[in-house]
Amino acid sequence: MGALHSYAATVRWTGAGQTGTTTYTAYSRDHDVALAGRPTIPGSADPAFRGDPGRYSPEELFVASLSQCHMLWFLHLASAAGVVVRDYTDEVTGTMRVESAGAGQFTDVTLHPHVVVDDGPGVSEAAVAEIHRRAHDHCFLARSVNFPVLLEPAPLRTHAA
Repeated sequence: MGALHSYAATVRWTGAGQTGTTTYTAYSRDHDVALAGRPTIPGSADPAFRGDPGRYSPEELFVASLSQCHMLWFLHLASAAGVVVRDYTDEVTGTMRVESAGAGQFTDVTLHPHVVVDDGPGVSEAAVAEIHRRAHDHCFLARSVNFPVLLEPAPLRTHAA
């Protein structure tokens, strides 16, 4: 058995106001996500579900976390392969289907990484694509969801070393 890692956060609802949940429209969806020793993340529902558009929704953070996981594995594997990454930006998108009864689920998330690497021996579109494939295979979060996490990288850009 491999190592076990535990994670903890405190999520505190801040939207009770004077009336609490007396009606569906009476309360705010605002909440704080706190992790020890780090800045608090201001959360809310998606604006489509009466949330504050100035705060982060769980759906947005979920999609972002899949992108972060892939990026961190990609950077690790690129470093191990001797590929020097100079820039990495992902324009990740996710699709969630909500059913008429209100329940729903994500149907897919697509990563769109834009990567700039130093030009050099062994650096090619195919080599970087293989690093993306391996990163996808290793990403803890992508391995934990029940929908496809798709990968559509932008054409590789190189930087003169």
